Amino acid sequence: METAALHAELGAGLPPGLRAAVSLADFTTWKVGGAAQWFCEPEGNDQVIGLARWARHQGLSLQVIGAGSNLLISDQGLAGLTLCQRRLQGSQLDGATGLIEAQAGEPIPTLARRAARAGLGGLEWAVGIPGTVGGAVVMNAGAQGGCTSEWLEDVTVFDPNGDGEPFVLASRDLAFAYRHSRLQQEPLVVLSARFRLRAGLDPAAVGQRTSANLRSRTSSQPYQQPSCGSVFRNPEPHKAGQLIEALGLKGLSVGGAAVSTLHANFIVNTGAARASDMNQLIALVQERVRQAHAIELHPEVQRLGRFAEPA
Repeated sequence: METAALHAELGAGLPPGLRAAVSLADFTTWKVGGAAQWFCEPEGNDQVIGLARWARHQGLSLQVIGAGSNLLISDQGLAGLTLCQRRLQGSQLDGATGLIEAQAGEPIPTLARRAARAGLGGLEWAVGIPGTVGGAVVMNAGAQGGCTSEWLEDVTVFDPNGDGEPFVLASRDLAFAYRHSRLQQEPLVVLSARFRLRAGLDPAAVGQRTSANLRSRTSSQPYQQPSCGSVFRNPEPHKAGQLIEALGLKGLSVGGAAVSTLHANFIVNTGAARASDMNQLIALVQERVRQAHAIELHPEVQRLGRFAEPA
């Protein structure tokens, strides 16, 4: 149903906090993308579940986003309902057992720093990842030799296509692989996650390792410009950034999108980029690497919405 028609039909009956025609460029780290037909930032998991069920009853598609750090959203925007979980923050930890539970919208860097202060080891690698707990679980995010699946105990999810209650999936049931989980294929929404970390460590030592990882990332990656993080998965044993840099592609641009001159596996928004620029530059880099090395680079970034086939 079209936005105006749905407004007319429901009148004042729209769920609290629901907004129409909201620009999604403000909710992605690339700062590109069109508008959401319907948009909401829920304040709690009950609201997430209620909004998802409302969308299903209205025949609307559902998209769930977190910090928007691994997303390329079409310039045409997204139909249906988009839920942004970035307000769903908070965590609880047990310093004795190393168990830490975090809401889906909790920023991964915040969780890593809190764990370090409690003398819990395992998340030092996560301090420089500009994402949320929910996104990290879905993507099996990783850096500095560590990844989410190594420390995840279980995750609480719900099925927006059903009327059942939230349920728990153990880490072993998520089919984790490099930058992959079954949650990328199944329409399950992450509400919270529990991690089992190493307990009883020296907080100062954990904090030093965490800070060193952050310094390493900020000195070698373009943190001062809008990006999505790493664009391509590493085609082991090769590194995507090294393959791209070796071809002299640093600085290559399409419109307002450019391969970073600091790290070749980053594409940055130089100020006026569109999602179509990002998409075309991704395809151009893939083609150059394919021609030179017969290696297919697979994007780590997730595309949402409609994109024209690159020329």
